[in-house]
Amino acid sequence: MRIKSSFLPFWFMMPASVVVTLFFVIPVLMTFIFSFTTMSSDTGILGNRYIITKQTILKLTEHSIDAALVKQLGSKVFVFNKDGLEKIKEIGLKPAVVKEIESTLEDKVFGTEKELFNALKSLKNRPRSFKDRKAISKSVISTVMNREFQTANEFRAGLDANTIIVDEPTFDQLLELTNTSWSWTTNNYGELFTSDFTIKILANTGFYVFFTLFFNVGFALVLALATFYMPTGQSKFFRAVWLIPRVSPSVIYIMLWKWLSFDSGFISYLLGTLGVAATNWLYEFPWAFVIFSNGFVGASMGMIIFSSAVLGISPEVLHAAEVDGAYKMQQIRRIILPLMIWPILFVTSYQTLSLLTSFEYILLLTDGGPGFFTTETWALNAYHTALSNYFGNLRYGFGATLAVVLVVVGIALSLFYLRLFDFKKLVAEPQIEN
Repeated sequence: MRIKSSFLPFWFMMPASVVVTLFFVIPVLMTFIFSFTTMSSDTGILGNRYIITKQTILKLTEHSIDAALVKQLGSKVFVFNKDGLEKIKEIGLKPAVVKEIESTLEDKVFGTEKELFNALKSLKNRPRSFKDRKAISKSVISTVMNREFQTANEFRAGLDANTIIVDEPTFDQLLELTNTSWSWTTNNYGELFTSDFTIKILANTGFYVFFTLFFNVGFALVLALATFYMPTGQSKFFRAVWLIPRVSPSVIYIMLWKWLSFDSGFISYLLGTLGVAATNWLYEFPWAFVIFSNGFVGASMGMIIFSSAVLGISPEVLHAAEVDGAYKMQQIRRIILPLMIWPILFVTSYQTLSLLTSFEYILLLTDGGPGFFTTETWALNAYHTALSNYFGNLRYGFGATLAVVLVVVGIALSLFYLRLFDFKKLVAEPQIEN
């Protein structure tokens, strides 16, 4: 079957469109939705949940709930209901004992285990051993503590099954105080703009992105141009050397940086020959290590792209410039750099977005320290907030809010770069002289 030529662009773009939708559009949309919720590790990501825990009992006491009711909510009862009787049959008691329990104790409720044991001892076919009596009590024990109720009706049924009687106003108050579910909110954005830490983390991010980007792009250009003017064999060797940070496993790469910075590491040893006291240089200059460790990795990638771009320039153009008396620096400034606008645009925009959203090397090197938020960037803070922190409560909703800000800033910077590098002019058809 022949496909009409007008549909060919559609079929060629469809795989890319599916990938972009699945791995960018949908995740960004879901992140935006989650940013308006109070989801956390306490609430979970499911629907309504009503749970009475030890913390809930304390909360109920603080809200002046009747002390007798609070005691009932935290206690256990022994109920001979249908489920309990079915469990008793599985214990392995004598049939006569089971039959008399069913006929005598069905639907009975005992407030304590002692009351239950007294009732069992009064039976004609009573369980003889303490072990059997204990097994019966475990089969019929019932409590609302640490049980998860999905709906208000289920919660009410759980209270009734434990003979806990509450009036409607008190029940509504219990629903509010025991509800551990997430809810819709706009408070995440309010907290973001009023938090004392926002400015600190924003400043850290700007500092990190600016100086690391400057190092990445600048050093990559230096490497590409320096190796371009080397003999072929030497240039290949040095490019391969500078690829080592890129191809090294992240953990090993950062371990080497830490070894350099230790008070017994290479830097302290080298400076010790000059009389400088040994110290942990990572703690003294954390930002320097963060920028350089990230910079060498980024520079290696930029070097590959810039080297390809320089090698793609027609040799005749450079030979002609050399014949006209242009020095190497003049060739670079007048010919090479203007012809490399596209690669520079790509590397700059890519590295900016990468630095905004990546935190792997900072996490391994300083984990946002040393100290309080010293090298904590926006992306790392989003990770700590939503997925890993020392406080125990993972705030998925607020972490999503931080991620949404990153997406918005990334889009804004992309548009800025396109305007700065005059994207329309770059993609315009070349003017051919007749």
